[in-house]
Amino acid sequence: MTDNTFRDALEAGNLQLGAGAITCSPTIVEVYGRVGMDFVWLDLEHSGISPTDSTAIEELARAAEVGGTELVVRVPSADPPVIRKVLDASVRNVVVPRVETAAEVERAVEASRFVHDGDPGQRGAGLGRANHWGEDVSLDYRRSEDDSVTVGANVENATAIENLERILAVSGLGFVLLGHQDLSVSMGATPEDDAVRAAIRTYREHADAAGVPYGRSVGTDPDAIEAAVDAGYGMVLIGNELAAAREVFGDRLDRFGGSD
Repeated sequence: MTDNTFRDALEAGNLQLGAGAITCSPTIVEVYGRVGMDFVWLDLEHSGISPTDSTAIEELARAAEVGGTELVVRVPSADPPVIRKVLDASVRNVVVPRVETAAEVERAVEASRFVHDGDPGQRGAGLGRANHWGEDVSLDYRRSEDDSVTVGANVENATAIENLERILAVSGLGFVLLGHQDLSVSMGATPEDDAVRAAIRTYREHADAAGVPYGRSVGTDPDAIEAAVDAGYGMVLIGNELAAAREVFGDRLDRFGGSD
């Protein structure tokens, strides 16, 4: 597993659009790829399969390859064994939720690397789909994994905003992802409040200054998607299969007289 189109596109400054697969269905993942989604979001923090279920994750990774897209997987925490397990199943993009400090991000990045900043990392040389269950355990394999794997950090609380400059300076951090709802909760406010809007501006400004790609979720509304793109977000999550079903089928039923 070498190329990572999602990582390469982010680093090149190319917009990446993706959708969530709440059901963790390989069929949904493959269809998303076929329609042109750049990435598929799997949220294993709040729902879905267990991040330690390698068999299920392998099936989703296969579906992504067949469909021509990339998985972006939010793990439940920065726990290194969980990160290693997901990567060994051949996922190449992981997101750590609820980060508050640079040390948490550093720990996650080290868990994802065989070599980190010239020193040994914390990635284990296990047997999994990433190396075809032991077919290749060479130094070239380790280098190719380190070159293709990327770690993102969820910025979703006030403490993370306070520590954002240090978080963004962590070597090996691939991108940051805004969690505007949880950010507002941590501030005792709503996403529309001035203080939250100011924190979101800080998020964008610091990420821009650090040269770190940044993203957010906006849902299926075209105007919201356009606004996020115009604001400079490089990674935009545009809904999920359940939201799309509610919107599309709900509209059809309203128009053509479904049952009450």
